[in-house]
Amino acid sequence: MLSVNAYFEDQVMSIAFQGASLATTVGVMSVGEFTFGTSQYERMTVIDGALEVKLPGHDNFQSFESGEKFEVAANTSFDVRVLRPTAYHCTYE
Repeated sequence: MLSVNAYFEDQVMSIAFQGASLATTVGVMSVGEFTFGTSQYERMTVIDGALEVKLPGHDNFQSFESGEKFEVAANTSFDVRVLRPTAYHCTYE
């Protein structure tokens, strides 16, 4: 079953589904700055585009481009600067 979600006045859109072993979303982010909260452990891969991400416990933003991934602990939040329209894949544990 697919579930379509929109956030930040439709600047971030995702399609959620149950992958082979993990809950998964695939989505797109428009250029902008966003703060995301987590309820589960997340592993995000940039499919196409570029992000600057400030992970929990870090003072600086880190850059992630196509093919790169980062992980975020459950029950935290992280800041994202989207440098150009960006597609992502995210799994949840």
